[in-house]
Order: sequence, then structure tokens, then C-alpha cells
Amino acid sequence: MNIIAVGKIFKIYSIAKLVTMMKNFIFIALLVSIFFTCSAEAVENLPRYNLSVSFDMKQNLIKGISSITLPEKREMNISTENLKIISVMLNGQPIEPEIKDGVFTINGKGSLEIAYEGIFKEGYGKENISNRGIVSKNIISGEGIYLAGLWYPSIEGVAYYSLKASLPKGLIAISEADAITFTYSGQYTEYVFNFPHPLNEINLVAGKYSELKETYNGIDIYGYFSSKNISLAKKYIDYTKKYLKMYEELLSPYPYKRFSIVENFLPIGYSMPSSTLLSQHEVDLPFIVETSLGREILHQWFGNLIYVDYKKGNWSEGLTTYLSDFLFEERAGKGWQCRKNFLIDYQSYVKPDEEIALKDFSQRTDFASKAIGYGKGAMLFHMLKNLIGDDAFYKTLKGLIKEKAFQEIAWDDLRIAFEKVSSKNLEWFFTQWVNQTGMPSIEIKDTRVAVLKGIPTVIVELIQKGKLYKFNLSLKITTNAGEITKILDIEKEKETFEIPLKDNTPLEMIFDGDYDLMRKLSEEEYPPVISRLLGDEKKLVVVPEKDREKYTGLINILKGEGFDSKKEEEINDEGIKTSSLLVLGFDSPILKRLFGGLKMPEQGFTLIVKENPLNTSKVVAIFYGNSKEEVDYAAKEIFNYGKYSFIRFEKDRNIEKKTDETKQGIRVSLYKPVFGIQPQNTIQLDEIINTISDKPIIYVAERHTNYEDHEVQLEVIRKLYQKGRRFAIGMEMFQKPFQKAINDYISGAISEREFLKDSQYFKRWQFDYNLYREIVEFAKAKNIPVIALNLWSEIIKKVSTEGLDALIDVEKGEIPGDMDMSDEDYKRRLKEVFEQHSKHGSKNFDYFYQSQILWDETMAHSVDEFLKKNPGYQIVVLAGVGHIMYGSGIPKRAYRLNGKDYVTLIPNIGPLEDDAGNFILFPEYKSPPPTIKLGVILKEVENRLKVARVLPDSIAKKAGLKNDDILVSIDDWKIQDMDDVRIVLFDKNQGETIKIKVLRKRFLSGHEALEFTVTL
Repeated sequence: MNIIAVGKIFKIYSIAKLVTMMKNFIFIALLVSIFFTCSAEAVENLPRYNLSVSFDMKQNLIKGISSITLPEKREMNISTENLKIISVMLNGQPIEPEIKDGVFTINGKGSLEIAYEGIFKEGYGKENISNRGIVSKNIISGEGIYLAGLWYPSIEGVAYYSLKASLPKGLIAISEADAITFTYSGQYTEYVFNFPHPLNEINLVAGKYSELKETYNGIDIYGYFSSKNISLAKKYIDYTKKYLKMYEELLSPYPYKRFSIVENFLPIGYSMPSSTLLSQHEVDLPFIVETSLGREILHQWFGNLIYVDYKKGNWSEGLTTYLSDFLFEERAGKGWQCRKNFLIDYQSYVKPDEEIALKDFSQRTDFASKAIGYGKGAMLFHMLKNLIGDDAFYKTLKGLIKEKAFQEIAWDDLRIAFEKVSSKNLEWFFTQWVNQTGMPSIEIKDTRVAVLKGIPTVIVELIQKGKLYKFNLSLKITTNAGEITKILDIEKEKETFEIPLKDNTPLEMIFDGDYDLMRKLSEEEYPPVISRLLGDEKKLVVVPEKDREKYTGLINILKGEGFDSKKEEEINDEGIKTSSLLVLGFDSPILKRLFGGLKMPEQGFTLIVKENPLNTSKVVAIFYGNSKEEVDYAAKEIFNYGKYSFIRFEKDRNIEKKTDETKQGIRVSLYKPVFGIQPQNTIQLDEIINTISDKPIIYVAERHTNYEDHEVQLEVIRKLYQKGRRFAIGMEMFQKPFQKAINDYISGAISEREFLKDSQYFKRWQFDYNLYREIVEFAKAKNIPVIALNLWSEIIKKVSTEGLDALIDVEKGEIPGDMDMSDEDYKRRLKEVFEQHSKHGSKNFDYFYQSQILWDETMAHSVDEFLKKNPGYQIVVLAGVGHIMYGSGIPKRAYRLNGKDYVTLIPNIGPLEDDAGNFILFPEYKSPPPTIKLGVILKEVENRLKVARVLPDSIAKKAGLKNDDILVSIDDWKIQDMDDVRIVLFDKNQGETIKIKVLRKRFLSGHEALEFTVTL
């Protein structure tokens, strides 16, 4: 092995000298062609295209002579793009072609000679971050030459090409070739590229390379790398041998005599017959040799041996992706993950109103086109292989290589070939997947297990939403005895299937668990990943004021990729709900609003993607870097990591990456165990209290109107007091602004009636105070602090009807600064409750959900505030079941704030679930203390309470009260509003006597004062 370092010199040829060189070159080429057995190709009467070029590197200039031999009369379009045509001669006679839109037409046979020039300046094509390494413009610069596409007058279809290039000494040139010869002449090197097969185009690359060569099975393998990266050449050559061996065994012998791996001086890659170019920015990345190189080598068969008829769609990218990237993952046991990633990319990037069909895909221009041409294309070939079988699939590919080498073929040619081998009519398949846009969207509507004719049977209804497709859907049913697999044939909008299970108990159904179908992912399968952020039609970057300078480079790049930018204070909940967000920094108030804040990452750069709690079809990403240098580096790198939910870099090295786990396949549970309890093995409340008495937070849930639940709460409190524990009682039923009234009553500063009046208990809670009275009285007697946990009910009500955005500044000052809205299970349960109640104040679930989170967060913050201000104390939290069950309401939120251990005691409210609480209690029903009622309907009129109606057989009726009486007092307690009536009556017992003073309207005018003595 020899490594040769080369330098740099320049040489320019005149057009006249090029003509002389070209004639000599044609003669040499004809002699060389004698040594190739190409008789079958020669009879094709294909054009022969001899091209001779030279370069002025300083002027970014190419000068060339194209000599085209047309063996038979034909009309030929010549594309010149932006080239300058110096002269055109047909059979030695000068002609003046009419060039229109960069194309002129020749009609005839014989010899066509075109002299031309072209300028390809440095920076002519700007790198597209969302299409990195794929598409760029031609360039001639002091650093090298990259010419792919319209750098010479090009013709349609395939032809035999010969290329002669004179370059400044110091540049090594690579083009399509089985053999390359070169000679030195003064300050230039003259290259001759021999490729004895038809081509659909020719390319030329040159750079200041070092070279490494090895031979494998008669194939010369070359590595052309910069001096900085020449040490990588050996690794690339070794991997090339591995891939050549793999594909020769899978398909056919490698079609050429040499293969070149070339480090492009530009940040782009390119594949051409006998060579592949690799981006200088990515050549040292490990995944390039492990995946990308294999795909480029496979292109030597598909794309560079069998050519693509681009006018009818590019099929080669899908096929090479399927037989490289996917095949590597499949052999590693990760095929289903690769296919799922194809679907994630498609769903992330491809917008229905901008989607193109595979027949219209020609090349990758952005992430969306890649998801179509590469991802959907690969899935098409996977579905096709499953449809016709492995043997027919690979037999067809081998036949195509043998029969269609050096020919352009289209999707229809593939269809015909696969039909021929498989003996199946595949027109419907190719029409559906190649000619049409979209993909199936599946909903499992109704599933049940029935015993039919004595056999357990799963009955399932499947619905296609939107456009109808014909496809096979895999189904796996797990049972207590193993698995049952079925393939369901789907083509209607609704299909019902019955699957007998013998005597097995079905546990779960999994539809398309291996992702064998191109389809829309369900919400449970669709992870929050970077591609969802980048692909969203509406995306915002949230700019912090204090670190704006650090993120300037990133912000500019993101704006170029379709992001809008807004300051933190400009973002409201509606903006969050309708957009995917990229939040810069971990201390943003938006993160506190959505997730309760997030932990600051370790050193380096971190990007985390989470589902948007206000709209799970959107995502929220958090981007953080320690320094501007780290941010600037990561700004471009994130586009390479679309399939991940979390990435972390230190300096310029990725040290961690992962994707959030989501469900594999569409899953439907068929079995819920029936729980039983052995009464003799149950644990008594006293034992439970002994077990939990040292927990910092003890949650005792209640059904508000169930007196027995409040008896349990009191028992827990009494036992803790008996154990000498220092604790407070946190109560949902009191609101924080009225904490002083609670403190005054516990200390004895005010009476019970004054406490109920000052705390506005009946106005704000409305449930019978007797349900809680014993708890409050015990706390007062034992001087146990009682903590109001709840928020102003006016704020909760406003949010439930108008949303958080409706709050004014003074109201926002009353609510927690951080709230976690990301608990999707809790959200789902709340939605079920919301939909069950047709008559609720809020008609908007989002607002209802926000109000519930605000309610929970306020109570969790109240718990946290007390514990932080009172070290050494515990707290017993009394709240409704919904705020405690599953830990979703208050417990997990308080834990987020302080990390303190807790326990939950839940009254049994239905089917037992193992995650409902730490202890499920079964208190015996107890009637609540009786509540005395006068039996009147009251209404407030001009700050007075008037009797609107006296109910029949009521206490008020017997006492003599009448309609329109105005209540003045009861037992000397002044009556100002309805709460006063409740306050004065709540502690009365049957048989007691009370005095009611009223004002009754006189016959003509005025009122008279009356007093009634009433026995309750």
C-alpha cells in the first residue's frame, strides 16, 4: 500500500488545442474499445459522447469540446443550462442552434461537435441544512472541482461516454471508469477515463487527495482522502470489502473493475458508477461507514447499473434504503424499529397538502422528500416482499440486474418484472402505493370477547379513516397459553373479524406490532422526537432576553428553517397550544408553566423533546448550551438526530442519545383481572396508621358527602396525635386568602359562627359543614394547625370558562409560577369525567383541564410551603378522591416540589386498581349528622333576604312565616345573606327552639317587625 501526497499547479488550454487533443483521444478510445467484448452493446446504436475539458481554477472556468456521434437519424434535445456555447458543428458544418430555456434541438445523424465554456463559482450553491449532503450546485475553485449534472451539454437517455480532462498538476481526478490513465505534461495532468458501458450522465470530481489502494476479488478499491483524513481510508476500504461481499452474495457480481471512495471537499455526498463521494463534514462519523457507505455501494447495482428514468419517478432510493439501512437493522434484530422510524419521519415531515406521490419523487430536496422517496419507498419494497415472498422478490431483482443493466427503467418496469416472477397481478399495489399520496389511518373501534358455540372468540371491528386502501394487517393475540397470529385482509371502510381462541384466555391484541404496513401511527406509538419539532408547520423558538447573544446563531438558522421567534413574555397558552416550541434555556417561565420546571442538565449541550401538554399533536423542545461555541456547533448537528427525544454533547462529541419509549403496535387490552379480597386477611385502619405514621405527607381522600370518609380522616388525625406526632391538617375546603380566619378560630380569638362567616365557608365550599366540624373541633381542642390549601374560587371558575390566558396580572399573582400539565393519564381520566357531565360550567375541555391543574398545583404548593416553613412537621392532607387517587392530582406535584415521601389512603369507589392508592379503605356507611332546614326558598333583594316561597309542611310554615317576609335575625344573629341562615342553623338539633325576626309588609305601606318562636 502506497500513500501519495500531491500538490497544486494550474494550466489552461485553448479551444484549438482542445480540438486536436480530442481527435487524438477519440482514436485512442477506439483502440481501447477493441479490448472490450461489447458486441451486444454496440448493436444498440447508442450515441457515443466524447468529452474533453480543461480548467482555469482562478477564474472558476471550464472549457470543453463535446463530440457526439449519432449512429442513426434522430431528434435530440441538448441541455446547456447556463453554459456559454462557443460553436456548434454538425457533420463539419457550423450551425446556429436556437436555444430556448437552456435547450436546443438537433435533428439528424453523424457527428455533432459543441465547443462551450462555463463558470462555476465558489459558493454558487449554499448548503441546505435540512438537505445536508445531498443536493448542491457545481463548483470549480482553488480547493477542487465538483461537477455533477449540467456541467456539459447533456443529452437525453443513455450513451457511451469517454472523458478526457486536463487539470492543474496537484489535483487528482475521479470520474466513471473501469480504468483511469494519466500523463504529465508540463504543469498539468491529462486524465483519460475509460468506461466501456452506457451511461445516462457523466461526472467529474477533483481534489488535493492522498490515495490508498487495495484489491479485493479482482476489484481495485481506492480511497481518496485529504491528508488530514487519509488514516480513515483503510477503514473505509475494509468496510467496502464487507459490503461488496454481502451484495455479491445477495444480488450478483459487482459490475465494475474498480471502486473509489472519495472525500468530497464540499459538505455533500454523491454516488456515480464505480465511485462514491462522501461529505468532508461527515467522513469521520462512525455511522457513515456502518450505514451510508453500504447504501452508496448498493447504488452501484441500483441507480448506477440499472439507471433511473427520473421523469417517471426515482425508485432507486427506496430500494437501496430497504436493502441497506433497513437490512442492516433487520439483521441486528431491529428491523421493526427501523420501519417505525420511517413512519415517524413521514408523519413528522410530510404535510398532506404538500405531499407528492412516489412517481413524482426524483431526488431528496428536504426532510419531507426524503421521508417520501427513501422512507415510503423502502416501506413499499418491504410490503411487496411480504406480499410475493422472499424468493420471488430477490429472484426479480437478480433478473433485473441481468436484463436491464445500463438501461433506464421506471416503476412500471419494476411492476412488470415482479408480476412476471410472482405470477401475481400487482397493478393495484403499484397504483395505490406509487401513484397515490397518503397512507392508511386505522382505528380499532370495537373489541370484545364472546363465547361462540362454546369457544372463546375475539370480535374486533376495524375502521379506515379517510381514503380507503387495500392491505394486509398483521394481528397478534397474546393468551394465557401463548400467541395466536393472523393476517387480516383489509380493503373496506369497516371490517369485522371473529378470531376463535380454542380454550385460551385472551390478554391483548397487537395490530402491526412489527410495522410491516405504511400507515399513520396512533398517538400512543408516536414519540416526541426532534423530527416532530423540525417538521411542524407552525413552530416557535422562545428567546430569553438574558442569553439572547449566546443563542443568536441558532436563532438565525432556525428562522431559515421556518421558525418564528418570540420573547418569553409574548407567549400565551393559545400560542403554546397551536405551535411546537423550542425553548432556549431551562429556567424559562414557560417550562415552569407546562412541566413545573425541569432539572438543569450537566455540562455541555442538551436537547430534550417532550409532548406539548396543551396539545399532544405538538411538541416542546428544550435547548441548552453552556457556551456560544457549544450552541453554534449543536445548531447544525440537531438536524442529524431527528429520531431522538434526547441528545447530549460535550464539546463536539455526542455522548448520549435516546428515544422515548412508546407502544409497539396498536395495542388493545382484552383482559382485566377480577380482584378478590379475603376478609380474614384484611388490614385494619389502626395497623395502617402504625405503618404510615412517619410519612412526611399523608393523604386521606374523601367523597365529599360521605360522612364515613370524614370519620376515617378524623381517626387518622386522632391516632397521629396520640402518637405524639407534630403535624398540621391541610384542607381542600378552605381557601388560602382566609387563613387568618382559620388561625383566629383555632386560637380561640373568634367564635365558630364568626369563623364560618369570616372564612366564607358556605359561599365557597357549600357542602354541609357538619361533615368537617368534628375534624376542625379536634384541631382546635388540640391546637393542631389547619392549613387552607385552595385558591380563590373566582379564579378557578374564571379559568374553567376562559382559560389561563384570561387572567389579569393581579390574578396571575395569586397562582403558582410553575405547573405540570404533562400527565396524560390524568388528562384522559379528567376528560372522561368532563364528557360524562353534560351540564358543566365549562364547555371547553382545555379550560376545564387548566382549572383542575391550577386547583391541584395550588394545593400542592400550599403543602410544600407549609413543610418548608415548618421543618419537623408532617401534614395530613384532606381532599377529594379525584385530587389524590393515582397520585396524579396533589401527591406527585408536591413530590416534584420537595421530593418528600408520601402515602395515599383512598376510599373504595369502584373496581380495585393496583395503582389507585397505597391503601384502599372500606369504611361502613354512616348517616351524616342531621341538618336543620327551615323549609323556605330565599332570594336576595336589595341587600336583604326575602322569603320567595314557604314549602308545605315545613318548620317555617308551622311557625307562621309567609311569602315576601324579610328575614332580620335568627337567635339574634343578624341575617344578611343565605350564608347567615346556614351558619345559625348548622349546629341546631331537632326539638330546639329558635326565635326568628322578620319584617312583613303592611297592607298600605311600610313594614312591621314580627318575631316567631319556632321548634325545630
